[in-house]
Amino acid sequence: MAFGRIVLVLSAVLWLPYGVYLCFHPGYLAEAAGVAFTSPTGSTEIRAMYGGLQTAVGVLALIGCLSASLQRTALVALVVLCAGLGVTRLLGALADGGFSSYTNMALGFEWVEVALITWALRRTAAA
Repeated sequence: MAFGRIVLVLSAVLWLPYGVYLCFHPGYLAEAAGVAFTSPTGSTEIRAMYGGLQTAVGVLALIGCLSASLQRTALVALVVLCAGLGVTRLLGALADGGFSSYTNMALGFEWVEVALITWALRRTAAA
């Protein structure tokens, strides 16, 4: 499962630092994506859903990379998470006309990750 491990490393490298950054700098999304908070509760929500959840996705990828017995499980979890994000983001952008550079970059990342993980899972199933 060498290819799967590479995909997990790349996922961890991308998700984990971004999530940690957003935990400490939730205001970053106001400029980058137009997502802003208007109260301390809103700041906490951005820290949790963008920072905490994305950090957890990165940790999941890291655990899968470091534990051979959990690689497939981590890949399955990641493909479900990324597909969920990608489908919902695409439907939202279609409904709202919100195809900004941030949205397009996120869509590209999510769909490329879904494709790579699917490829890794198929390679391991065939082995």
